[in-house]
Amino acid sequence: MDPHKRSVTIEARDVREVLRATGRFGTDTGNYRQMIKVARQWPDRIWAVEGAAGIGRPIAQRLLADGERVLDVPAKLAARARVFDTGQGRKTDATDAHAVVMVALRDKGLRELRADPELTVLRLLCDRRDELSRARAQTLNRLHRLFLELLPGGAPTKKSTAQYKALLATVRPRDPVGRMRRRIAAAEVADLLAVDAKLKAMKAELKVAVEASGSHLMDLDGVGPAGAARILADVGDVARFPDRNHFASWTGTAPIDASSGEQVRHRLSRAGNRRLNHVLYIAGIVQLRNDTKGRAYYRRKLAAGKTPMEAMRCLRRRLSDVVYRQLVADAARSAHTVDRAAGPGGHSGATTRSSATDPTPDIGSSDKPLPGPATPTLPAPPTTRNPSGAGTAATKRRRTRGVNVERPTGRTTLTPTSAAAPSSASRTRPLTT
Repeated sequence: MDPHKRSVTIEARDVREVLRATGRFGTDTGNYRQMIKVARQWPDRIWAVEGAAGIGRPIAQRLLADGERVLDVPAKLAARARVFDTGQGRKTDATDAHAVVMVALRDKGLRELRADPELTVLRLLCDRRDELSRARAQTLNRLHRLFLELLPGGAPTKKSTAQYKALLATVRPRDPVGRMRRRIAAAEVADLLAVDAKLKAMKAELKVAVEASGSHLMDLDGVGPAGAARILADVGDVARFPDRNHFASWTGTAPIDASSGEQVRHRLSRAGNRRLNHVLYIAGIVQLRNDTKGRAYYRRKLAAGKTPMEAMRCLRRRLSDVVYRQLVADAARSAHTVDRAAGPGGHSGATTRSSATDPTPDIGSSDKPLPGPATPTLPAPPTTRNPSGAGTAATKRRRTRGVNVERPTGRTTLTPTSAAAPSSASRTRPLTT
């Protein structure tokens, strides 16, 4: 599915990548119900939504609320599939939907969305706090602009709202233009006070929400209620990260290998989740201001010859490991609590193979932490028969009247699109939409 604000374009294919349906539906209630009606011709179906954390979030949340299975297809992955499939980068809704469904069919590592009301509430609170923070910064910028015209040299930066209010009380212009500027500045100070009160209340609410989730992220130096809430809201299930290196790559703290020949070097990664990268940066700044292990690590990197910026990058990489370790520990603790509450009869929660109960990862050198090689996704080459029948065992196949019959394995992926799509041949086959 290629989602937009007012419409979605879908393409349905089965596990053999045979086209079953295509179409375009509006996102209003009537068209949405028609799309669901078309999709119900395939009982075992999966929806693949491009950018389910962005523009595709509204439609993905509606599908989850209706009990549908939804996969999140990253926009970059779909774009690469589109270019490699057509040989050119032309972008239309139809080609986007085709790229999304092909990625869903061939990539088995896509994240399946889960309906978690608590995380959704936490995300909404974090987004609201970020909006208030941006509004506060804009108000400060306007206030400094006015102070520059009211006071010679302007007002000093990094002052509290009360200090700005006291400074404004000393300004008494006599001309009409100056009095109007002072009046506007007084209004900006009043807005600043209101935003600060909202931020204070929001911080207390975030703290209660994080503590209610059972997370201990706020025990880490430099991670407050806002940072912990943002980490929990964006990470979701930490089990989707195989190890700390994958987590660091997702947060944008793992350097990118830029080696060539005999020259071995790494460069800064500007990819990943920039909001979590900012949270880790703030945590690093707080640790540098206090006597912490982070400051000792930072000084060791400076002594090793790294620049202050390079040392800060190393510290952020190390903090990413610490956050990942805490998330894994919290998940293991939560799973253990659920198992104990289930009683001697057992519980269908996390198993011993779940990554949530894996032992705490060992944090070693983090100067060059990169995710390992990707798991092979291509099927193994078929085993050849030995004509003589000696020395090797032939692959057993079912025979019907001398014709080899092999049943396809895997998952069927379809995206419903048109009410006139054929359905009789695919009612018993799973689909991904």
